[in-house]
Amino acid sequence: MYLVTVFGNLLIILAVISDSHLHTPMYFFLSNLSFVDICFTSTTIPKMLVNIKTQSKVISYEGCISQMFFYILFAVVDDFLLTMMAYDRFLAICHPLHYMVIMNLRLCGLLVLVSWLSIVSLYYCSSLGLYLSSAGTHSSQSSARASVMYTVVTPMLNPFIYSLRNKDIKRALKRVVQMAVIKRQIVLGLTKYF
Repeated sequence: MYLVTVFGNLLIILAVISDSHLHTPMYFFLSNLSFVDICFTSTTIPKMLVNIKTQSKVISYEGCISQMFFYILFAVVDDFLLTMMAYDRFLAICHPLHYMVIMNLRLCGLLVLVSWLSIVSLYYCSSLGLYLSSAGTHSSQSSARASVMYTVVTPMLNPFIYSLRNKDIKRALKRVVQMAVIKRQIVLGLTKYF
């Protein structure tokens, strides 16, 4: 599931970068969402896989705090990006004639930037207190199941939900695959002569 998450989101990023038709605010936010989903899953899953392999649940205090910081950071950035994507669609539907003027590259970059350094203050102010105060009130089994669902399943499904059902992304991915096949055939053809 982790590999599907990483490769699926990398494909989305590659498709958006490589196709000039996808250089719009919606796909800009979508590629950022894919990047954040890769980072989000990479904060906990590698350690979880090591724990499963070694049958050890030991983590240092510094490692725990670092992991918790990045977990909350990327989770909240994910939420902010989803909010920005909703705002982007709102403008595209309700103000189609002014859409490209309002959602210019500068505003898109500013929205992403604001969602990133604000998350750090939100983390220190609210999330840390919430996690530390409620740590003893939940059952560990149900918390573990919910954590796996939120950490693994949701980011894995995001590429399918937000993009692979989209015609433009499918077209861009076909172009990327076709280019890879052509390059591979060229390389294989050249190696036959040497």
